[in-house]
Amino acid sequence: MSTDQLTHVTPPESNTLDPKRYWALAVIAIAQLMIVLDASVVIVALPSAQHALHISVANRQWVMSAYTLVFGSFLLLGGRIADYLGRRRVFVVGLLGFGVASALAGLAQNAGMLFGARALQGGFAAVMAPAALSLLTVTFTEAHERARAFGVYGAIAGGGAAIGLVLGGVLTEYASWRWTLLINAPIALVTAFAASRIIDESRVETRHGYDLPGALTSTAGLFLLVYGFTMVASHGWGSSLTISLLAGAVVLLSTFVAIEMRSTHPLLPLKVILEKNRGGSFLSSLFVGSALLGTFLFLTYFLQGILGYSALRTGFAFLPFSGGIILGATLSSRFLPRTGPRNLMIAGLSLATLGLLWFSRLGADSTYVAHVLAPEILVSVGMGLAFVPMNSTALFGVEEDNAGVASALVNTTQQVGGALGTAFLNTVAASSTAAFLVSHAATASLVRSATVHGYTTAFEVSALLIAMAALVAGVLVGSRRHHRAAQAALEQFA
Repeated sequence: MSTDQLTHVTPPESNTLDPKRYWALAVIAIAQLMIVLDASVVIVALPSAQHALHISVANRQWVMSAYTLVFGSFLLLGGRIADYLGRRRVFVVGLLGFGVASALAGLAQNAGMLFGARALQGGFAAVMAPAALSLLTVTFTEAHERARAFGVYGAIAGGGAAIGLVLGGVLTEYASWRWTLLINAPIALVTAFAASRIIDESRVETRHGYDLPGALTSTAGLFLLVYGFTMVASHGWGSSLTISLLAGAVVLLSTFVAIEMRSTHPLLPLKVILEKNRGGSFLSSLFVGSALLGTFLFLTYFLQGILGYSALRTGFAFLPFSGGIILGATLSSRFLPRTGPRNLMIAGLSLATLGLLWFSRLGADSTYVAHVLAPEILVSVGMGLAFVPMNSTALFGVEEDNAGVASALVNTTQQVGGALGTAFLNTVAASSTAAFLVSHAATASLVRSATVHGYTTAFEVSALLIAMAALVAGVLVGSRRHHRAAQAALEQFA
């Protein structure tokens, strides 16, 4: 392939720190918050949107799925586009496109327009998210400052979904479901302007052309994978559609790996994921993504269906989760340079596992203050502790040429994990509820107990997934000594 020279913005020397780096962090944080919020803010607004646009029960899932399907599918390609075309440029374009798509969704006059606009949001988020994270990576190179920056990012990544539930309830209750989407437009416009003025451009020095076979197979494979798990909720695991989609995903993703092994300039250099520390972080992130979205989902069902909470009250019930994430991430960012990532990941994931096991003890007569609040805080603090070293290690020591695609992988593992985990946990909960009803005499109170049994079984499986993430971290992620050696190498490279 031909090689085209690009304008290269030389990164600051290791002893010269960008004076605008914390303003850049604020801009990146706002963009990341929009992305995370958008996956959850419409959950509370969904019943109102469904009624207003006459969306059928069978099709209402596409308000969520259209976004996650396109987002998860195009992340790898979006990361490489950011590397080649300029991370700030792609970040700004992603912000503007995301704002326009959000406005279209908020102004939707029918179901098709809403689904299409949500898919468009996912597409622009797929280029914006890896650009944002890679900009964070190349902007903060000093150990302590990088830890603080990833502390902010980790707090947003973990707590943003809970904030979205609160915001969705408030906007739906006091304005309209449309404002859960329209609110993104002015925020995106202002953030894009700020990014163009504050953030320095960053891109690879030499472009080796696009790995088109890799791009096509990875994008199509991820699309079929996410689509397949999305279809599980309506068609079941054994349906021909689900099996065909997942089988196609396996074939395409296997082909993608084979292509990357032979490609001179691969879309995803395998060294990015085969390095033990990064590979451990990516795998841990996949397990965490699989468990965390299900935790929000079933806890929401429990609060509304069992405790009778309104959408607004449910949103506020998640506020301690956001606070716990922020607390855990703050502590983690302070300890990371001294302890290294492995100990923090193990400690945080172990706390989250205990909290989820505590959730599995919920009953039909449980209350929020006595039985939900404490494990909610335990899970959130644990996840806050784990998110910072997990994200930092996933990008640690990555050559600047591959920062975008490595950043995309962080988001890809979370999105694919979320799709996989939600479908799997949904099936587990439904099967457990059905089995409980079969083994007991049917009464009105029994149905309530059976429903809670399904939720608690899902929490048990979520706890197992988080425990597996902790095990992976313990085996693959390096110690404090390895962390310092990698940091020294990175600063020398910068």
